[in-house]
Amino acid sequence: MRAMKDKDYARPDYDIVIIGGGPAGLSAGIYAMRAAMKTVLIEKGAPGGQMAINKGVENYPGFIDINGFDLSDKFFQHAKAYGIEILQEEAIAIEPGANFHSVRLANGTTLSSYTVILSPGGVPRTLGVPGEIENLGRGVSYCATCDGFFFGGKPVAVVGGGDTALEEAVYLAKITSEVHLIHRREEFRAGRILQERLAIEPKIKVRMNTVVTNIIANDNGVSSILLRDGKGVESELHVEGIFIFIGFEPNHKLVPAGVAMNRQGYVLTDEKCESSIPGIFAAGDLRQKYTNQIVIAASDGCIAALAAARFVEMKKAGFKS
Repeated sequence: MRAMKDKDYARPDYDIVIIGGGPAGLSAGIYAMRAAMKTVLIEKGAPGGQMAINKGVENYPGFIDINGFDLSDKFFQHAKAYGIEILQEEAIAIEPGANFHSVRLANGTTLSSYTVILSPGGVPRTLGVPGEIENLGRGVSYCATCDGFFFGGKPVAVVGGGDTALEEAVYLAKITSEVHLIHRREEFRAGRILQERLAIEPKIKVRMNTVVTNIIANDNGVSSILLRDGKGVESELHVEGIFIFIGFEPNHKLVPAGVAMNRQGYVLTDEKCESSIPGIFAAGDLRQKYTNQIVIAASDGCIAALAAARFVEMKKAGFKS
């Protein structure tokens, strides 16, 4: 079969479309621009994603301790320095094509591109108990940095056993009257250094092998939570806020049909971060991998952008042959 000539079809609008402006998306933007690709980054919110609301990042190489917002801004300014086009819009659908892919935006615009890098991150995982959704913003929170200020001198609960849960419990202990850390297992998943910090904080009370079954509120917001321990014993705990850190769900609503995913909704990729549809890549928290960290998301963005650039170059070379 002969190679397709330029005259056989219209060129797409872009070489690379990046969806999501977290560490994976911004890293992809930097490397795409360095590869001289015509690139646009689509992000409906503030740059940085979940990284931006992290009060302190202590494990990103080169920074012993940096505010998540400041690190996000450094990523953003680095990408902007290369002149990347950034659209503050919402992408609502991706339509794969044989020669290029289309991205539909909420404002009615459709963009075409040789490649698409999906890096939309994830959303907080919920407990799924009565009173959780109803009291979001009235004592239920998924971000201590955002909302901790409102609970100065008040008792709160933190749910979770990973790094984020312990980090935020220690942070909240400096603001609130007491912190009840509730974890459903008998051991924490968090790193040893965080467990050591937790152990020396007198305002944190730990409840292991315990789950939250209900969140109760009055006219002022959350007033208490119902708990059940491993023996089935139920109790009520007075708190005025509950901070939930039990992980994130991958934001896979934009993943088009035909892209392979696992049962949890993470996109399966090869070592180039390319999905089962040629020219569609996944990076960051959307991609299945061993663990999710800012440095890994940034690495994904780099790999996806370099692989996408190579894909574009091969496409263009094929059309010219």
